[in-house]
Amino acid sequence: MGTKQKTFRMDLFFQALGNNTRLRLLNLMGDQEICVCYFVEILAQPQPKISRHLAYLRKVGIVSARREGKWMHYRITMPPHVGAAQVLRQTLSWLQEEHAMQADRARLTKACCSPQKFVALQGAPLPKSVDRPTKSLSR
Repeated sequence: MGTKQKTFRMDLFFQALGNNTRLRLLNLMGDQEICVCYFVEILAQPQPKISRHLAYLRKVGIVSARREGKWMHYRITMPPHVGAAQVLRQTLSWLQEEHAMQADRARLTKACCSPQKFVALQGAPLPKSVDRPTKSLSR
């Protein structure tokens, strides 16, 4: 890791993965970019709470955000630390096997297919796939 990059905080990384709401957010993002309004709808939690968790994930460096008009879009970014990237990939894979996480993804699919049925999602941009840069695990 170069000296120009900020130090990767392993403790914060594991704390990020130690919270169920943050795991649910990561699970929903998977390999797509999602507007915050979908998280609020799917997780049925207040927007400020969702935003605090997303801010924590951004601080750790495993989620990035971009604004498009009034919409904030979030996506997973692989951490710069090779071991942390491996842990994150394994965690994301494991989440796909969990029934509660599968239920969240099913609700997201339903919301994306029929956003007009969800008042909070009126006019919201649909999630879109992102190309995940693959970092070599053999550094």
